[in-house]
Amino acid sequence: MLATFKTSLEDVKTKITNIGNDLIKANETIAEAITDCDTQRFNKARSYVKNISAKTNEIDNAIIKILALYTPEARDLRQVVAYFKITNELARACSNTRSFIRGFSDVCRELDVEMIQEYAVAMQRSTIKAATIAVSMINCEDADELQEHYEEVLIEENKTDDLYTMLEKNLIQKAESSSGEFEKYHRMLRALRKSEKVAGRAISMANLLLYAKVGGELHAS
Repeated sequence: MLATFKTSLEDVKTKITNIGNDLIKANETIAEAITDCDTQRFNKARSYVKNISAKTNEIDNAIIKILALYTPEARDLRQVVAYFKITNELARACSNTRSFIRGFSDVCRELDVEMIQEYAVAMQRSTIKAATIAVSMINCEDADELQEHYEEVLIEENKTDDLYTMLEKNLIQKAESSSGEFEKYHRMLRALRKSEKVAGRAISMANLLLYAKVGGELHAS
């Protein structure tokens, strides 16, 4: 039974990792697209995060089957619970990515190049780094290394928060000095907020993976 449980859990890990890698590819492609508002690249990025609900539902059903068949305990149970919650975080991250593509591609050409380079590109780089480190934690077994990775994800997530706050202040100032431009700047902020949320989902994943290994308390996301 133990061997079958481990095999089933490895299959879940592989499927979660695959979705995580697609999320990373989508955001890497977005980073290539945003500087010159490349529609083809935006569409390519969107293709990586299609039909995610069906994929995460398949994983959730596999996890429910594992719980029913093997009734895992202690660390094994923590791991299964963590994976069950991670599928939701991945689904939300992919949804945020799709929303970012849709929203940013609509306003991309209205942003000046300097603002894109200073804020949007920098935010996207931190988002990619946060997601990449979080996904790498899925196959990490060392508790100390997991803790280090968690701290790295937290740093990148904080960077996206700081950059968004600075961009928000900048755009509000521009909106106040530009009659009739408020709606345009609001749409920009709403789109870029989705990129920030992807990094937020990455820190939630990192927290869950740390919990799976060392226990403790789960933090609400």
